[in-house]
Amino acid sequence: LLFPSGIVKFSAWGLRGPRLRYPAPFVKCCCALPVEAQGEGVESTEPVGGAAGSWVLSKGYRASLGERAVTGWAALSVGRSFGYSSATCGLPFMSALEKSMHLGRLPSRPPLPGSGGSQSGAKMRMGPGRKRDFSPVPWSQYFESMEDVEVENETGKDTFRVYKSGSEGPVLLLLHGGGHSALSWAVFTAAIISRVQCRIVALDLRGHGETKVKNSEDLSAETMAKDVGNVVEAMYGDLPPPIMLIGHSMGGAIAVHTASSNLVPSLLGLCMIDVVEGTAMDALNSMQNFLRGRPKTFKSLENAIEWSVKSGQIRNLESARVSMVGQVKQCEGITSPEGSKSIVEGIIEEEEEDEEGSESVNKRKKEDDMETKKDHPYTWRIELAKTEKYWDGWFRGLSNLFLSCPIPKLLLLAGVDRLDKDLTIGQMQGKFQMQVLPQCGHAVHEDAPDKVAEAVATFLIRHRFAEPIGGFQCVFPGC
Repeated sequence: LLFPSGIVKFSAWGLRGPRLRYPAPFVKCCCALPVEAQGEGVESTEPVGGAAGSWVLSKGYRASLGERAVTGWAALSVGRSFGYSSATCGLPFMSALEKSMHLGRLPSRPPLPGSGGSQSGAKMRMGPGRKRDFSPVPWSQYFESMEDVEVENETGKDTFRVYKSGSEGPVLLLLHGGGHSALSWAVFTAAIISRVQCRIVALDLRGHGETKVKNSEDLSAETMAKDVGNVVEAMYGDLPPPIMLIGHSMGGAIAVHTASSNLVPSLLGLCMIDVVEGTAMDALNSMQNFLRGRPKTFKSLENAIEWSVKSGQIRNLESARVSMVGQVKQCEGITSPEGSKSIVEGIIEEEEEDEEGSESVNKRKKEDDMETKKDHPYTWRIELAKTEKYWDGWFRGLSNLFLSCPIPKLLLLAGVDRLDKDLTIGQMQGKFQMQVLPQCGHAVHEDAPDKVAEAVATFLIRHRFAEPIGGFQCVFPGC
């Protein structure tokens, strides 16, 4: 809303009324004026576009849309939401300077239909009837090659899956978060390779993705940090190239433990993405509730991808289509929740009948099981709830370990509120570079891969670790 005191946005989501022509969810902003001011110095205007009509808001305000919008109150276009309607707002008899000042604060309007706007404008006008594509995408569209690296240990051989791109420059060793896989770095890989000369090695940590180890349940920080060092040694021998560790969430913690233990001798840089000791430790108390709230099975990969996007776990559909493939697996003979419920209910009903009835129950149960197996439902590759005993070891003392690493460091966060005390002090002392990428979820590198790639590329060029490609221009952050 625009009032004499300034600009205030009002969300009309969820409003309903007989006088509103279009459904309220398609109206992002509306205008309002005091009821007692209606008719005082107010003139009609030409249609601004969108839906005509008005509805009454509480506390004596009336909102107007469309062809009888307010003009004597200096009607201003706020913009469209989903391309369905345009709303107007007003201030009483402003001067031209005041109007220009307030107009400057408003977001730019998308192009009108048929005005030859850009493709992004066309996306904003996309109607609700158009379906999105949730089909999975193969890793080969983003990575150049895949390799299973064998590592010798006391119990035999472990095989770690890595995805690679690039042929020259420093190696960016990418470590995913808990429950994810190396495929979560797919879109980021394509973005960073186009900006700087570097090599990508995205690793499936033990218990995740396509990595096969003897003891997949040992997810301690010490064990996984050793895994990283062993994979580097197996791939490059005694003379590894310059390596920068980049880790998200749990992977960020493992990157710090690897660096602090000096398990990668050629390490030149360290980057953590959206992981801070203080906020991570606070979040552990509610983690089990979050995991219980997730579906246990999916009917298909498309169903899993759709859930990840609509639930907000991954806000970027492009990334979800390749990333979710590494998070779920196909299970033979698993009983879906719906199938289990129908079987149990049938048994309860038939317990009250004779033995002949019980035979029909058994027959129906077998048929239900066979039908469920035929569906081949998908489930999570790793049961994160069973890893709870390792959570504390991942994150406790992480901030001090990060600050003590004697190499250039980068911290990327989805919000500045995630900083804890130690990192706040360290950042003020200039011990590391920090950049906040707003409007992202926890999976920052998936939600905004281009922004993360720009931040990492700028970091590499700033420290002269890599050369830019294609005229990439660095924009150094202020913090």
